[in-house]
Amino acid sequence: MATPMPEDQAGDAFAQAAGEAVKTYVMARKASVMAFRMVLAFAEAVRRQQQERAEKEEARADVDEAMAEASEAVKKLLPEDISAALLEDAEWPEIAQQLMALKRAGVDLETMLPRVGEIAVTVRDQVAANAERVAGEGTDEWVKALRETLPAGSVREAILTSPAWPEMASTMTQLAEWGVNVREVLAAAYNEMLAVGQAVAKGLGAAAEPAMSRDAQLSYGPLTTGLDLPRDLNLSDRERAFKQLAISPGKENERYIRWVREAIPGHEREADLLVASRKWPLVAARMAQMEKDGMPVREHLARLAKDTSWQQGPAAQLGTRLVQAVGDALGRPAGDAAAESRVRVNTTAARATSTSMDPTKAQAAKGTAPAEAGVAAHRQSGPAQKSGKTK
Repeated sequence: MATPMPEDQAGDAFAQAAGEAVKTYVMARKASVMAFRMVLAFAEAVRRQQQERAEKEEARADVDEAMAEASEAVKKLLPEDISAALLEDAEWPEIAQQLMALKRAGVDLETMLPRVGEIAVTVRDQVAANAERVAGEGTDEWVKALRETLPAGSVREAILTSPAWPEMASTMTQLAEWGVNVREVLAAAYNEMLAVGQAVAKGLGAAAEPAMSRDAQLSYGPLTTGLDLPRDLNLSDRERAFKQLAISPGKENERYIRWVREAIPGHEREADLLVASRKWPLVAARMAQMEKDGMPVREHLARLAKDTSWQQGPAAQLGTRLVQAVGDALGRPAGDAAAESRVRVNTTAARATSTSMDPTKAQAAKGTAPAEAGVAAHRQSGPAQKSGKTK
């Protein structure tokens, strides 16, 4: 057998790399379409729920008319590759009819479509960046994920009770296998689904739920798991944020600052960066909850000195890495050998795992019973609790 020449080997390697790139591109584009369809299915579930409650379900528009009108909208309002993939999809007639049903129900597609397009683009890019990572979960896990990621209310109820739920869960599993952070997609889609419910409810003359603040939407994640945050959380106003989170800016906050300084002696500048970070009130709220539950907060913080991976990386991102490191240190179980192992802080992962959930304030009610392990009170089924108290 003849030995391949170096140039032949190089050519084969190039062809293989090109083939993998094409495969990843096709997979990423398909994932973006699946994400778009999943969010649209959420919106359709919310629309149907609102109209069924009002006993005013409307007949769908003619398929050809819906396709013609919807194609103009997606070409105009979505990125070119996303719109092209949608128009080529076998389910396009169904998608077109769903879009037109939403429009007729009062949803502003010129507002909704670009936002859903952003979600599809994020999914596309995640698949491209994580083509080799597979992390599938079963259908039951998606019920749990939805309940932990979305607040109790009409949107979550509509999705979980929709006849299309099994298909939605299957889509989530497929996206997860392609490296997509599905919880992030759910979080990003929540406000859009809430807007759909508001638009349809307005058209029916019914009341609708208010949207959460941007800070509330972006604050949920590992650091705040088990906490109930106020719907109108405002981290740009620190004094107000402390009041919203029922944290004393004097005695309590000063105590938590001191604990952080004690945990990383010789790193006063780093401690100051952590305290100055936008998410410090959330860190303080986590410590307050742990203290209330009788957990050894300072022992958890001591992990910062044992695992110093937060020191590695661009200086400009040090504050972000510290917030993630503290969240990790506070969140891992005490006395667990695995918990004491080195965990590298990844700021990209930190952003990717940030989820949006409904902020209703249970923490402020000092006598309330604790929620299930690892699940905030607002993430359980049942009526949401009232907003937090101020001091």
